[in-house]
Amino acid sequence: MKIASIMTNRVATVEMDDTLRAINNIFCQAKFHHLLVVENKKLIGVISDRDLLKASSPFLDTAAERPIDVARLSRKAHQIMSRELITVEPDTSVAEAVAILIKKNVSCLPVVSPLGKIEGIITWKDLLKAYMALQGEAELECKCCGNVF
Repeated sequence: MKIASIMTNRVATVEMDDTLRAINNIFCQAKFHHLLVVENKKLIGVISDRDLLKASSPFLDTAAERPIDVARLSRKAHQIMSRELITVEPDTSVAEAVAILIKKNVSCLPVVSPLGKIEGIITWKDLLKAYMALQGEAELECKCCGNVF
């Protein structure tokens, strides 16, 4: 099975100079945990909700909130993003993607074409859904052909 058949095709992107406040708003409204950072449509980084949590103050929206806590939300995406990109291509096997996630200790892999165009993203959740489908515990719709497994 190839990554293209189970990856999430619709990805959310942010620009390098987007603020943590804007990124926080995206995560609050969305049902995903990773944003791809782009510059001139080129992938340059990844931000997880955990990266945002580490960069934010635990005192936000509490009685103990201080001006410095709110000011941290003015920081930019490029200040907290992971710059060491680990990517895969759509024809990468699921087994290879799992091995990469484990070896590199990352929670997602941006999927890019050989020319570097963003095609999607693969996460642990996508891989677990595929595993459950293969075990007969859940249905999985192929993103390429629409067949249900």
